[in-house]
Amino acid sequence: MSKSVIIPAVQLEEEPYASVICYPRATPKEMHPRIEELKNLEITAVEFSGKSSAFTLSVLGKGYVGIVVVAHVRNTRLALKMQRVDSDRENLEHEAELLVRANNIGVGPQFVAVTKHFLLMQLIEGYLIEEWLATHRDRVVVRTVLTNILEQCWRLDEIGLDHGELCKAPKHLLVDKTNVPYIVDFETASTQRNASNVTSVCQFLFQGNSEVCKTIAVIIGEQNRKELVEILKKYRKNRDRQTFEDLLKHVFLRV
Repeated sequence: MSKSVIIPAVQLEEEPYASVICYPRATPKEMHPRIEELKNLEITAVEFSGKSSAFTLSVLGKGYVGIVVVAHVRNTRLALKMQRVDSDRENLEHEAELLVRANNIGVGPQFVAVTKHFLLMQLIEGYLIEEWLATHRDRVVVRTVLTNILEQCWRLDEIGLDHGELCKAPKHLLVDKTNVPYIVDFETASTQRNASNVTSVCQFLFQGNSEVCKTIAVIIGEQNRKELVEILKKYRKNRDRQTFEDLLKHVFLRV
């Protein structure tokens, strides 16, 4: 992995930076409009850092739709999602719209701005949930973070916004340095399907065979999976606050 580098916006048309801005290949046709969009967003520099990589450069994240890097805007570091040239999305505006809806109920990194190819938002400096659990074993702290995650999922369910990726959530749950969790990456989110955020995240946190699930079981105790399945069935059927409270009581009975 290469070292972190901060590149002024005026140098982003040079390689290898251009091919990351227009991942996976840069052409003048693709690059020129994006440079104008970066100017409109008042981005003065892009910081290539993180645990993922794009070609020879470090990035915060790389997915099917976009590459995430750090952007410098008026002396503030923000997260910048850049649409891949080969993605199947027309633009990032729909994702931005759903992020704003999530923000309105206190979920997700704070939206800042959007253009056709770029989504600018709050930078969450912290850890993926698996990394965080590796160094945080206090039951009360873990319970607080997990309860917060479940509450955020409940609020998403209430407004009918399905994240779409929480049953395989290792890249979508971040915990910052003050132990506040965030649900991130709404690129596959939708209001057109049945919202199942609570049930999906419970599958990931309490019912699977992942390292996250195993670690949580060690910290707060093994779940009675048969009983948990029954409560989740009841929640899917009713999806009311009382059923959600019953779910919380069952999950954290031993804490």
